[in-house]
Amino acid sequence: MTFRASAGGDPAEPARLPAAAEALTEVSRALTGDVRVVVLRGDIWSCSAGIPTALDSTRETDALGAVERRVAAWQAGFGWLSARADLVSVAAVNGPTSGAGLQLALACDLRVLTEDTVLSLPEAVLGLVPGLGVTSTLVDLVGYPTALDLCLTGRRLAAAEACALGVAQRVVPPAGLDAAVDELVAAILAAPRAAAAETKALLRGAAHRGRGETLAAERAALARCLVTHPAG
Repeated sequence: MTFRASAGGDPAEPARLPAAAEALTEVSRALTGDVRVVVLRGDIWSCSAGIPTALDSTRETDALGAVERRVAAWQAGFGWLSARADLVSVAAVNGPTSGAGLQLALACDLRVLTEDTVLSLPEAVLGLVPGLGVTSTLVDLVGYPTALDLCLTGRRLAAAEACALGVAQRVVPPAGLDAAVDELVAAILAAPRAAAAETKALLRGAAHRGRGETLAAERAALARCLVTHPAG
């Protein structure tokens, strides 16, 4: 089963970060056990708008503590997308995507971009930081020097370069976005659920394990697939 979500309010207005994070938190609570793939698409990529505005009233009352609590809630709204081994999240991104919108796409496991998509992280240029839980993901994807370049300069990353760097897994014409995402989802769902979850867990933790720990984790996962969850 595929669960598809789009967060935002009035389609004529840009999605706001607090609303997007709250909507995603509600999605995580509503997921049933048979959901294996979550696809995010639509106006949610415009949720870069409103970060300073969302914090204005907070700054007036309790500077550091209140701001950190607000940001923690936003991080939680994004963080479950890749943290759960039993789910694969796919960002179907079209058009200009920057700031929190791009951070949301980076919070997903996989990204499919349209050819006209342009990505950027302008936070540092605006006196902020990309603080929604994806800095380590960005470094894992593109390496530290390129991540630093993208974050400090805010330079725009075209879809083709994003794919070459590993930020995106597919780049397609705008009219082909839905079909490409559906094809990707079908391929993911073709793998048995237990095998997919075990594989995701192995890959997610690979960078933080030593060689011996990696081999042990692989042995244990393979044993579970063969004995506990045989594909038949």
